[in-house]
Amino acid sequence: MRCVPFIFLLIFSLNIAAMNSSKSVQKLIRAGELQQAIRLCDEEMQQLKPEESLFFHFDSLKQTAQRIYLDFKINENAIDEKLKQKGIDPVNRELWEKKGWLEYQIIDGKKCYFNRAAGNLALRLKQQSDSIHPEKRSVKRFDIFRESDAGSTISAIKNGQSLKPHHYNIKYTLTVNADAVPAGETVRCWLPWPKEHHASQFDVKMLESNLGDYIIAPDSYIHRTLYAEKTAIVGEPVVFSYTVSFKVYPRWFDPELIKPLKYDKKSKLYQTFTSEKVPHIVFTENIKSLADKIVGNEKNPLQIVQKIYQYISDNIIWSGAQEYCIMEQIPEYVIKNRKGDCGMQTFLFMSLARYKGIPVRWQSGFMLHPTEENLHDWCEVYYEGVGWVPLDMSFQLIPSEEKSIHNFYVTGLDAYRWIVNDGVAGELFPNKKFFRSEPFDFQRGEVEWKGGNLYFNQWDYEFEVERMSFPR
Repeated sequence: MRCVPFIFLLIFSLNIAAMNSSKSVQKLIRAGELQQAIRLCDEEMQQLKPEESLFFHFDSLKQTAQRIYLDFKINENAIDEKLKQKGIDPVNRELWEKKGWLEYQIIDGKKCYFNRAAGNLALRLKQQSDSIHPEKRSVKRFDIFRESDAGSTISAIKNGQSLKPHHYNIKYTLTVNADAVPAGETVRCWLPWPKEHHASQFDVKMLESNLGDYIIAPDSYIHRTLYAEKTAIVGEPVVFSYTVSFKVYPRWFDPELIKPLKYDKKSKLYQTFTSEKVPHIVFTENIKSLADKIVGNEKNPLQIVQKIYQYISDNIIWSGAQEYCIMEQIPEYVIKNRKGDCGMQTFLFMSLARYKGIPVRWQSGFMLHPTEENLHDWCEVYYEGVGWVPLDMSFQLIPSEEKSIHNFYVTGLDAYRWIVNDGVAGELFPNKKFFRSEPFDFQRGEVEWKGGNLYFNQWDYEFEVERMSFPR
């Protein structure tokens, strides 16, 4: 499947000539003719003013083509070398390509491999080996950690003990490359900021920053951001940095005690969180048929959720993902290729669950487990009479003999989290003018200047985690 971006799915008031030109660009990108697509976008943009919506449209298409180049930079000679570095003999390369295990695109007439193709193939081959020889499967240290942590949380809740929050200080730094923006120009930057007044996360405090004046988005916004501006200086990187303090509780709902009432299907909550959200939560024929197959005649919401969770856990392996901004319909990709990262698995879960009438909302930010700190996506399921219950799809079923621990992440979430988002594709605050680097989620940040968006290759980020209290 050719990957195409979110921008293709937006509705614009285009005149006939512009609409035909736009369709031509989209067709070229789908065919992998990126040079031609970029050239056609440039021709259209030369006739437009930057403030016009058509300029934004063609600029977004151009950026999409350029982003595909960045994700598929490896040629045929280089992929063989990368496979050897992973201890994989390239002799079966064509077979793996046919299976979709070694991901590539034909771009401008040349075979170009996904940057993470070799690593993803290694994961796939290991999974295959583990399924054939389960006795040789090694126990992951992270699984041991999760089992212990889940057990402690469950035990405390069942025994009526007060849970203690984890207290974090996070130093977050976003650095724009030197001369990425002309000297004297203003750099606009949106940084991730913790949600608060939340069932899990609270007591958010700014400790220090190098930002001068800044604006924190209202907690009601889908994406919680900290906005700041700086002036570019010739030859110097532009650095945005701050340190924030917050606390997080673990959460777990005993499945035995979840007795959901009948949904109020006329409520705004139900209608909002069981609806489609183009482009990655769409009730395609594949979604409908797979959901029907998984769920069967089951009517109990919790049982439906557990069946979908079990299916994805059993059938979809974790793998490194393309940037979401160049992907057309993520759940379709996951179904076809039987792989996906945390957000891709979550989009599939949400699509299947919403189609079956289960309200689900996206949640994301960062995972803060020791030595595993990274971006992460999960979600929450709404049960009438219970409320919002966390669910982490890609953490999957913990390999434990204890049932409640085994299923912990179906109705629970650990406290090693930094929650930034409660949904997808929301507006940033203040509003961003140009096509976002990540149009759906918001984690790493967003940067632009009056000349356009700055994509991920033009800046970098890092975060340092200080654990002020670390109860176990």
